[in-house]
Amino acid sequence: MSNTSATAPPVEGDPKRKVALIVVLFAAFMDLLDSTIVNVAIPSIQSDLGTGYATVQWVVAGYLLSFAVLLILGGRLGDMYGRKKLFLTGVAGFTIASALCGFAGSPGVLVGSRVLQGATAALMVPQVLSIITAAFPPKERGAALGAFGGVAGLATVGGPIIGALLIDADLFGQGWRMVFLINLPVGILLFLAASSVIRESKSPESIKLDVTGTVLLTAGLLLLLFPLVQGRELDWPVWSFASMAASVPVLALFWTYQRRLAGQGRPGLIVPSMFRNRSFTAGIVANTVFFAVTIGHFLIFILFLQNGLGFSALRAGLTGVPWSFGVSFGAAFSATVLTAKLGRKVMVIGAVLLAAGLAGISLTIQLRGDEIGSWSLLPALLIGGLGMGMIIAPILDFILTDVPPEHAGAGSGVVNAFQQVGGALGIAVIGAIFLGFLGGSADTAAKDAGGQLRTALVQVHVSEDQQKALTNAFETCFTERTQSKDPTVEPASCAPLTKVTDPQAGAAIGAAAADARREVFSTALQRTILAQLGLTALVLLLVLLLPKQASHHEESWDETADTGGEPSGPGVAEPRTA
Repeated sequence: MSNTSATAPPVEGDPKRKVALIVVLFAAFMDLLDSTIVNVAIPSIQSDLGTGYATVQWVVAGYLLSFAVLLILGGRLGDMYGRKKLFLTGVAGFTIASALCGFAGSPGVLVGSRVLQGATAALMVPQVLSIITAAFPPKERGAALGAFGGVAGLATVGGPIIGALLIDADLFGQGWRMVFLINLPVGILLFLAASSVIRESKSPESIKLDVTGTVLLTAGLLLLLFPLVQGRELDWPVWSFASMAASVPVLALFWTYQRRLAGQGRPGLIVPSMFRNRSFTAGIVANTVFFAVTIGHFLIFILFLQNGLGFSALRAGLTGVPWSFGVSFGAAFSATVLTAKLGRKVMVIGAVLLAAGLAGISLTIQLRGDEIGSWSLLPALLIGGLGMGMIIAPILDFILTDVPPEHAGAGSGVVNAFQQVGGALGIAVIGAIFLGFLGGSADTAAKDAGGQLRTALVQVHVSEDQQKALTNAFETCFTERTQSKDPTVEPASCAPLTKVTDPQAGAAIGAAAADARREVFSTALQRTILAQLGLTALVLLLVLLLPKQASHHEESWDETADTGGEPSGPGVAEPRTA
């Protein structure tokens, strides 16, 4: 047993806890922002570094993989060596990695720096929830976790907006590099602030690093996540499904090993008894599906705006502002007011609003047709954002309500890891559904636009032979390009279209292409939203498995905080089953 200073603060809470909350929330915002901000910079990175589409995708994938695989380990290391110490290490490493990304002169250096950035984020991010859990007494923790949920939602949606603004501003002539270099001053200020306001806390247990568990978990997550991240780019080869199937026995072996350690009274990488808690288990599953729905939606919606409607990166980002506002307001209001009064009903209402927002997007596309724009999407986006905020804030309180401070790192690592798995599943599954509908409707959209093109060519007095040749080339070019895995590569079938010198014929081809893109992306998005609505309904059903209220065990937190002792049970507060 360690002394009291090594554990959570007294029950009245850390006197600097509110300032510390602001600091750790800025860190969480920086990380979450960085995981989405890069998406809008991909075309600029590809052009500047002269690399292929498949390689530049690893700028995103490398971060995601290293981050997700090391999250649980990062949380447990915080329990072992001190959450403040790991948080500061993570902030410093993340800032250095951001500088390496910003000054990268080759694709290889950039990808390697992004992998390092993800690894250091995995040290920093689990400590955010751990520090909140350890610093705030249970009666205040719901509002603090609600603030974290609001920041998470805002950063996830706001990444493309801020990224587009930074690239468009071209500060100091650095272009896309400012997406990473902006982290330097922020990271330095965070490190200095965290050093002075965050109080050290760690588990009172004597914990040794579970090397075997770390190896098994890392292998299992890599087997699962690598094919999810790269499968679509590689056209889902057989090995991708074999890898995902192999992850099941490896992760099962990890779970069995962790239970055996717990039975022997030896600490492992996770605390299996946490999963006997209904709030923790049901909340983890609901949160995983929820992140799959929302992260997958952000991907396909941005594709729809930029590739389907032809919006610039900046306009696409600004179109998402109503959703961001809805998330922030919904998270803040539900965490501070509604959850205490309504309990899990808040998340039920949130799931209904999220479904209404998604359905509203589809209905707007159907009704507005060619006239669809940012303003016409505003009501549906605002409603969807409110729904997301009303889930993302309170669900963390339900998940972590009975996790005692000494295991906050293990608990928060599991929460973050499952969120990343959910996000990866959403990108892979919802992305695959969307692209499948996109490719499936490309031929029909091309023929519809081809008929319009031929009529337009007649009006500008193009010869009949040329009309037929250009229309056939257009239909083939559009279909092949839409179905291509790399949209930046121009198929050979497009060559006749690039040789057209008549400005009127060129304008007709451009108009036909815009109409075809709008049709095919609109159809694909509407059909994919049906699948998202089904998953949102599943979230609602899972939320109903949660207890009606998140009951905070004040006495367990008090006992652990004051004595440095261990609460009842093998490592967690007494599990609730009702």
